[in-house]
Amino acid sequence: MSGRISCIAGVHEPSGKITLFVGAASGGVWKSDDSGTRYRPIFDEQPVQSIGAIALDPKNPKNVWVGTGESWTRNSVSIGDGIYKSTDGGETWSRAGLEKSERIARIAVDPRNGDTVFAAVPGALWSDSPDRGLYKTTDGGKTWQQVLKGANLSTGCTDVAIDPSNPDTMFAAMWDFRRKGWEYRSGGAIPTAPSASGLFRSSDGGNTWTEITEQANKGFPKKPYGRLAVAIASSKSQRVYAFVESPESALFVSDDSGSTWEKRDKSRWMVWRPFYFANLIVDPKNPDRLFKTDGSLIVSEDGGKSFAVVGGFQGAHGDAHDVWIDPTNSQAVFVGDDGGMWYSYNGGSKWWKGENLPVSQFYHASLDEKDPYQVYGGLQDNSSWVGDSQYPGGITNHRWENMYSGDGFWMFQDPADPDYIYAEYQGGEIGRVNRNTHAARNIKPRPNYNEKLRFNWNTPIALSPNEKGTIYVGAQFLFRSRDHGQTWDRISPDLTTNDPVKQKQEQSGGVTVDNSSAEMHTTIYSISESPKQKGLIWVGTDDGNLQLTRDGGKTWTNVVGNVPGLPKNSWLNWVQASNFNPGTAYAAFDRHTFGDMAPYVFKTTDFGKTWTPLVTAQDPKSVRGYVHVIKEDLVKPDLLFLGTEFGLWVSIDGGKSWAEFKGNHFPAVAVRDLAIHPRDNDLVLATHGRGIWIVDDITPLRALTPDLLKQDVAFVSARPVQQRIEGQGGWPNGDAVFVGENPADAAVINYYQRERHLFGKMKLEVLDSSGRVVDELPTSKRPGLNRVIWAMRAKPPRVPPAAQLAAAGTRGPRLVPGDYTVRLTKAGKVYSTKLTVGLDRRAKFSSADRKAQFDAAMRVHNLFGDESALMDRIIGLRQALAQTAAGLPEGGPLRKQISDFDAKLDAMRKKIVATTEGGAITGEERLREHTDQLYGAILSYEGKPAAYQVAYIDTLRRELDDVTKQFDQLLAEDLPTLNDSLKSQGQQPLSSTPAKVGANSSTGDGIGTTGATGLAPADFRVSY
Repeated sequence: MSGRISCIAGVHEPSGKITLFVGAASGGVWKSDDSGTRYRPIFDEQPVQSIGAIALDPKNPKNVWVGTGESWTRNSVSIGDGIYKSTDGGETWSRAGLEKSERIARIAVDPRNGDTVFAAVPGALWSDSPDRGLYKTTDGGKTWQQVLKGANLSTGCTDVAIDPSNPDTMFAAMWDFRRKGWEYRSGGAIPTAPSASGLFRSSDGGNTWTEITEQANKGFPKKPYGRLAVAIASSKSQRVYAFVESPESALFVSDDSGSTWEKRDKSRWMVWRPFYFANLIVDPKNPDRLFKTDGSLIVSEDGGKSFAVVGGFQGAHGDAHDVWIDPTNSQAVFVGDDGGMWYSYNGGSKWWKGENLPVSQFYHASLDEKDPYQVYGGLQDNSSWVGDSQYPGGITNHRWENMYSGDGFWMFQDPADPDYIYAEYQGGEIGRVNRNTHAARNIKPRPNYNEKLRFNWNTPIALSPNEKGTIYVGAQFLFRSRDHGQTWDRISPDLTTNDPVKQKQEQSGGVTVDNSSAEMHTTIYSISESPKQKGLIWVGTDDGNLQLTRDGGKTWTNVVGNVPGLPKNSWLNWVQASNFNPGTAYAAFDRHTFGDMAPYVFKTTDFGKTWTPLVTAQDPKSVRGYVHVIKEDLVKPDLLFLGTEFGLWVSIDGGKSWAEFKGNHFPAVAVRDLAIHPRDNDLVLATHGRGIWIVDDITPLRALTPDLLKQDVAFVSARPVQQRIEGQGGWPNGDAVFVGENPADAAVINYYQRERHLFGKMKLEVLDSSGRVVDELPTSKRPGLNRVIWAMRAKPPRVPPAAQLAAAGTRGPRLVPGDYTVRLTKAGKVYSTKLTVGLDRRAKFSSADRKAQFDAAMRVHNLFGDESALMDRIIGLRQALAQTAAGLPEGGPLRKQISDFDAKLDAMRKKIVATTEGGAITGEERLREHTDQLYGAILSYEGKPAAYQVAYIDTLRRELDDVTKQFDQLLAEDLPTLNDSLKSQGQQPLSSTPAKVGANSSTGDGIGTTGATGLAPADFRVSY
């Protein structure tokens, strides 16, 4: 469940590795330094995330060019803001012009001079624009010249190819196109209408251009044209391929650099949906081997005379958009399609799917009440899925389950029967799915006699907040079912404008008819029933109506005329009934389908009689992009969340002011939907390009009041802290898999500071109920809201050094639930707040059981400390022996006496710790290893430990006492004799290391301690 890939660029490095740059349709640029094994986002700090083209400088691939704005112009496509350049392989970026281009389809770098670059700009999708055509720079992007201009304001450039053997020879494809909310054309309005699309050739490096025509170039097809694609075979540059969309769409081939042409293939996957699949890729070594992207990826081995399906719907996702072929090994083929990245190492016969690009395009998201809760959502061309919000070991792709088919949109758990899910794909194909058997029943309402129901591509579904089990779905009428879709009640008249001019979808497409329901218009697009008043339902339509019923659908009022300053027929993206007041609602309008990318958001408090602008084109209040969704918080009415094409904005004052959310470097990606979990207070974002994001705990945002913001420092409330059960899960998946993060397994401490801390130490401490400091935490000095994580753990025990790792001993036990104090010291002032730590609400054990577990763990913790203390004495004495022996002659009786004494010490050491070298698994277990096993067993379950576990602590303590007595006896009986011998030879006597309490022994508590190493290596020998 990845997402649409719009473009790929790559280079085979001298080291043998392949560096890949992948452009996502709406998820930014991703780079891999290892042939796709790992990816990282490198464009997240830029203001747009829709990518149309990537090109590398042939002479220096560290120079990377990125054109923003996808050119595969489907109805849900995003927008760009020009071209960007990197001179360090994508680590940093600079703007390089063409800010008004909106979308860029191709970038070509002159192989002779990396400062000479061509950008194919199709331009604005929804409106006329002069800022389109083929552009050229000769100074690395400082200035651009339009070198090829369309014949009208709807014609731009979609492709450019440079002859690598003679870079002055170039080809460019021009495309006349336009999309509206209710229709689309590639070329003219109908198949026979005039079109300004065409193929052009330059022989002077792009300064002048000549159109290739039927009359001047034998074999080339007659007009009109739609979208074209062109490619030059780098191994035989006279060979030029051109795909031409026309009433007789086909592939054309020239072997004389475009002078004459021959018609070749016109099979289904060559000609299907040219606006979405016009791309040709020639094998860099074989001029007869040509890939054509389409629903299925096809390849020709005979210069375009015949093609075979090698990918797409056969073995891969389908809907391929770009192909990159390793120039050193053309069997290595990388493909980007609507499902992500695919890799073949046998020329396209078999495919491996990349599982590491989280660029899925969600439309909507909903949540359930499980613990942890699950997330439900539909994805563009990637079905409907349900997945975990957290899982031990991280949230892998395998924790998500596919529940339906098609393009996924709305998806909910049935509140009346959690074994069932409502989901839909495009055009209102709603189903009720058994989540256990996956049996799906289509429950889409059907038309009456001689009637056509108009369901939007993204048909809205809504659950009633007042009647469990009641569901709504919208066509031009609002339908309601109270029996899981067994029957439907039509509870409204046609709520749209019912404009017949906008209902000619069967004629949509231009040169090639294309009617996928993506242009279905005059439909209901948003539904919201008030949770405060049953029967009060808001409905918004895609053609600009805002309807209200207060009696369950008996009567309706169109209140859109009351919205001030709103242009007519503005698409209503979202209407949201207030969670607090029945007369309050929010409406977000979207005019990007008219070429207006501004936000429009309004609020009513009197059932739509009057509306207050919250965000408009005239007063955007820092909000960027057209608005998809507005949600009111479940607890604080003035806390609002706004999802736009360029990110998430938050208001804490009811919409008077807005701030962009940038937590965890959240990119400027489209936020299509929002869901707030009523129990966990998480904010879940359905992004159209970067998957699901979860903002953990928005409670602090609710606490941000004007009074608090005036304070220098203030602690900010958070949700109750739980010590979540530490479950086992996950499994190694390698590096080529995406793993979603879990929320922090810790207490989150929030504090606000009005200004950045500049001078003096800031100290953040945690104290227990007795006032004793149990931890000190690092602080953030940033102004604003800060979060600090407290693990709620004691320090790890001090473990005796040995030949093997004591795995359990690397961590300390979690402190017991209860009341703690958090104390912040800043510039001499002290601020404090209470922090209550509770058990996991799923726990079957009590607080008393938890206390018993902690006490038992601390007893073992202290046992480790006493073992370490004894080992310190043994190692310290052995070190002294080694130093003394080093000054004595080898083979002498005193040296042997020292060696014999050392052997007795080493025998005692071997009773405490395993000493066999050679690996982690030797089978040798001693007191330390048994202690570690017991410690791990007690830590593994935070309920009351078993009686035999507690008894075993005493057993291990007795065994340690036995070794301690033996050591003390050795000091009392053997050491004096050895010292007498040393004195007789003029050597300093050895002083025994005094017995001491371990750093975390039974007299301590293990809090605030640190690990330590022995005084000498864990194992050494004294030779004689």
